[in-house]
Order: sequence, then C-alpha cells, then structure tokens
Amino acid sequence: MAHDHHDHAGHNHGPVVLTSINRALIIGAVLNAAYVVVEFVLGFYYNSLALIADAGHNLSDVASLLLSLLAFRLARVRQTPGFTYGYRKSTVLASLTNAVILLITIGAILWESFQRFRHPEPVAGGAVAWVAGFGIIVNSVSALLFYRDKDHDLNVKGAYLHLLTDALVSLGVVVAGIVISYTGWVWLDPVIGIVVAFVIMGSTWNLLTDSLRLSMDGVPVGIDLPEVLADLRAVAGVQDVHHVHVWAMSTSENAITAHLVLKPGLTDEQVAALKHDARHKLEHRNINHATLETEIVAEDDCETEVC
Repeated sequence: MAHDHHDHAGHNHGPVVLTSINRALIIGAVLNAAYVVVEFVLGFYYNSLALIADAGHNLSDVASLLLSLLAFRLARVRQTPGFTYGYRKSTVLASLTNAVILLITIGAILWESFQRFRHPEPVAGGAVAWVAGFGIIVNSVSALLFYRDKDHDLNVKGAYLHLLTDALVSLGVVVAGIVISYTGWVWLDPVIGIVVAFVIMGSTWNLLTDSLRLSMDGVPVGIDLPEVLADLRAVAGVQDVHHVHVWAMSTSENAITAHLVLKPGLTDEQVAALKHDARHKLEHRNINHATLETEIVAEDDCETEVC
C-alpha cells in the first residue's frame, strides 16, 4: 500500500492577490464606516427613516467586510497540532455569515416597507436623494475594489455582491427621493424598498447555498465529480478508482482523497509517473491538494477480475 500527498498551498491566492484583497477589504471597511456615520447623523437631522434604515443596511456591509478581513487573516495562519489545516475554513464560515446577514437585511427592508405602507410618513425627498446619491458613489467604488478578485474566492464575491446590492439600494432611495420631492407620493418609498429586497434576494441565494454546501464538506460548485473520476480512470496504469472524497479546504482551495487500484506489473517509476499524471489532471479541475492511496492488483486476482 502506498500513499502520496501533493500540496500546493495558496495555488489560487498568490501574495499579489492576497495583498490586493486585504487592501480592498480595509479601504472598503473604512469608506463604508465613514458613510454610515454621515448617513445616521443626516438621517436623524432630516427625520428620515429611509436614510436611517439605509445606514443600518450599510452598517451590515461594514460588519461583513471586517468579518471577511478577519477570515483572510485567519486563513493565512499556519497549521498547528490542533488545527492541521490551519484556519482556512474560517473563510467558508465568514461567507455563510455574510449570506445570513444579507437575509436578515432583506427581512428588515421588507418589514420597514410594509410598516411604511400602513403608516406613511413625510419624506424630505431632495435631501434624501442627495445623501443616498453619495451612497451610490461609496458603494460602487468599494465594489470595484473587489471586481478583479471576485472570481478567485467566494468570500470576495460575497463582499462584492454585498456592496453592489447596497449601491442598488442607494439608487432606489435616490429615485424615490427625487420623485417624492416633486409629487409627494410617499408610498413610493416602501415600493422601492420591496423591489430592492427581491433584487438582493436573487444575488444572496446562490451565495447562501454555495457557502452552506462548502460548510458541510459538499463537492464545491464547479467541480464535476463524474468528470474527475473519468480523468483518474483514464490515467495509464489505473484500473479503478474508489473511496473518493472531494471537499473545500477554504473558499478558494479544494482537496481530494482517492484510492487508485493499479494494474499489475507496474514499476516504481511507472507508479510515480501515473501519480504525477493524476495530480496534473486534478489541478486542471481546480483541485490542488491531492492525497492519493494506491493498491496494485495481484497477478492471480486477474482470473476473477477484469484487469
């Protein structure tokens, strides 16, 4: 019985990508924190529930960005005797928490919107539009910071979606503010709120299901297990593959353990070559950490088994 472990730490997250993500998270958190303070103060000054609610929504951005920053720092901590994978999985937990925060935010928006239908309140449309307009700029600039790296990592994608949907919320508030200032249609405020809530729901659902799957060690989205098995069985010298497990070590790194049944008569060099071939195929499937166990079929087993 032979074992082989192949490890490409940080295959998808080089130092440049990590530095870029780290910087984006810090800048995004600072920008949004500053805007939240301004929006809360002006919300109370203009007696605008719309601005106060939007500030609460933006506060969830700050929390999620700080959470993501913490997760990326933890993900880079080296393994310990107690945590042999280090803290990579924290990125999955942060991603799941982000999705839950978004769902709570959606609930708060819907609740506030229905309350507004029942008890319409005067809205300082012009002032609301100006403040929310600034929010579009802050959220859009913050979202752009993550645009380049959003496909590298589920956590970064979460932050990107979070900020982009907040820019949509601010846009909705601007439109409502302008129309209300000209028409006095205060019912438009909760209508925009409901529409935006459903827009956010669309982007949040995938984030929630993906992060739930990863937290339960499911096969990561984008990896087709039958194709992975076909690739391994196609390696010259491999007769069969079983005991296969594929899971996510973090939101950007995937791992596999597999038992390869080899054809009889292979030399040590041939076994080493086929393992190298198998690892190469796995890397093309975005599986960078491979632990392969091999077993060579005895010659006399070929009478009863297909070799």
